[in-house]
Amino acid sequence: MGLMTDSDDGKIILPHGNYRELLSYKKAEVIYDLTWRFCQRFFAKGDRTIDQMVQAARSGKQNIVEGSKAAGTSKEMEIKLTNVARASLEELLEDYRDYLRVRDLAIWDKESREARYVRKLSQESHTSYETYREFVETRPAEVV
Repeated sequence: MGLMTDSDDGKIILPHGNYRELLSYKKAEVIYDLTWRFCQRFFAKGDRTIDQMVQAARSGKQNIVEGSKAAGTSKEMEIKLTNVARASLEELLEDYRDYLRVRDLAIWDKESREARYVRKLSQESHTSYETYREFVETRPAEVV
């Protein structure tokens, strides 16, 4: 028998794995869906950047899943996988910045009217890709 504390509620393995309820997972899923569609719309077929961006978005999402699953037995592994997810999403953000910069498109300031509007959209309690579908499917790359 393993050692347990009162806070463990008598459980040897702590609750874990309900990643679909995590806000971080929900946001990462939106990022993956948006990135996949962005790449399909704005990159030439066969461009290696597509694979790199989609893989970074996927890695962000999947590492949240793996970290959540690992949480019941190893908080250290949960933290490591969460950090891998963060690093993958940071890499993706840099790919988006590169896209804008090399095409001489504007990179919005964090406090710009546009950036504040998108942040407001992302604060909706049931954020999903549908929240952004109109933007992704109808706006120019700079806005997406």
